Amino acid sequence: MNDTSTGTRAVIVERELPYPPEKIWRALTEPHLIAEWLAKTDFNAVTGHRFTVKIDPQPDRSFVFACEVTAVEPHKVLTYTWNSVGDESGNGLRSTVTWRLTATPTGTLLRMEQSGFAPDRPHFYHGARMGWPQFVTKLEEVLARID
Repeated sequence: MNDTSTGTRAVIVERELPYPPEKIWRALTEPHLIAEWLAKTDFNAVTGHRFTVKIDPQPDRSFVFACEVTAVEPHKVLTYTWNSVGDESGNGLRSTVTWRLTATPTGTLLRMEQSGFAPDRPHFYHGARMGWPQFVTKLEEVLARID
């Protein structure tokens, strides 16, 4: 998806899940569950809370992101910034991740959108396109195990 007004791109992952929004919300907001599908984090679902996420896609490679919760509507919407830190922070990724949960007759439509990928830094966009579907699949595995 492209935003023609800013020239940025977004990665969107949608899945229809056979669980109520409340259960999915737990997996999106409880740090011990987030650690199972994404990474260890000091997340707290409070607007203004700052947290970090360190992802190790390969044994010799890590990515650290500084994030801040910007919107919380329990069981419906969760939004936070997702910005690179370290050497790439000056010209790095500045993006927003939004999770939307919409109840359906058979469960919940889960929608994850990470927006703000500048066209001159395609490696961030391509990394997110590869990573988020895998993270959402891991999220589904966590949801299948928890009550």
